[in-house]
Amino acid sequence: MGMLSAEQVVAQLRDELRRVGVILPSLRVDPVSAASEVPYPLVELGRCNVDTAMRLVDVLRGAGR
Repeated sequence: MGMLSAEQVVAQLRDELRRVGVILPSLRVDPVSAASEVPYPLVELGRCNVDTAMRLVDVLRGAGR
């Protein structure tokens, strides 16, 4: 697999999180880091409510088994 753009990575992450019932509404590429002189894009996972955080905890616990 070749290099993916930051937007492609975020799209894949969004799809996989949604598949397991986790929606992070603020998930995005940080525009400042992507537009710097030497681009090193960061992914903002953003803010979420407590219910979503617990869903993410459950998914991560399940993945560790």
